[in-house]
Amino acid sequence: MKAVILAGGLGTRVKPFTQVIPKPLLPIGEKAVLEIQIEHLKKHGFDEIFLATNYKSDYIENFFGDGSKYGVTLKVSKETKPLGTVGPLSLLREHLVEPFLVMNGDILTSIDFSAFFEFALQKQALLTVAIKEIITPFQFGNIYFDGDFVTGIEEKPDIRTKILTGIYVMTPQVFEHIPDNEYYGMDKLMLKLLAQSVPIVKYEMSEYWLDIGNIENYEEVQKVYNQLFNHQEQS
Repeated sequence: MKAVILAGGLGTRVKPFTQVIPKPLLPIGEKAVLEIQIEHLKKHGFDEIFLATNYKSDYIENFFGDGSKYGVTLKVSKETKPLGTVGPLSLLREHLVEPFLVMNGDILTSIDFSAFFEFALQKQALLTVAIKEIITPFQFGNIYFDGDFVTGIEEKPDIRTKILTGIYVMTPQVFEHIPDNEYYGMDKLMLKLLAQSVPIVKYEMSEYWLDIGNIENYEEVQKVYNQLFNHQEQS
C-alpha cells in the first residue's frame, strides 16, 4: 500500500528549531517526527512511502535513504517551488495509480491507519478525510436572559469543534481535479469537489492526534511520546 507524507513545510511556527533542521526531522524522544510516522505506517501495511519535500529536502533524503532500514520503499519527491498541501501530489501522479493515503508531516497520531484505509476503500469516494472532535474549555461563563431578567447560566461551557486532521485517503481519479505543478491547497480541492457535487466522505477518528506545528504543541508531545508511541513500536 502507498502513502504520501507532505514534508515540505518551512516550519516558521517552530523557529528557531527549524533554522537548523527541517520540521519533519525535529526530534521527539529519540526519534524524528518522520521516523515515527513511517514506522506507524509500516505497522499498518504501508510499505511504499513517498516524502513530498521542499525546504531542506537534501537533509531529509540523506537522513532516510531508501527506507530499507525501516522495512519500506522510500522515495523523495522534490518540489522546486511551494505547491501547498495538494499540489505536491501532482508530481507523483504516475506513481499513484491505486488508492493511497496522504498525511501532513507535522502531526503525531496513533490513528489506526488500517481501519481508516479499509473504511475509505469501502466508500469508494475520490476523497475521504479523517476528522476529530477537539474539545476546548471556554474561559467565560455563558448567560441566558429574557429581556432584563436572567433565565440561566452555563459555567465555562466546552467548545466542541470537528476539525480536519490532515490525514486523507484518495483514489487516482482525484488527479482530474488537481492542476499540474501549481500551488493548490486541500481547501481549494474540497471546495471544488463540493461545487461539482463530487462526494467527500468523512471518517471520525478517536485516537490521539496533535498538530506539532507550534512550540507549545511540540513541547507537549514530548511528554506523551513514550507513553503512546515508544511502547507501541517496541511491542
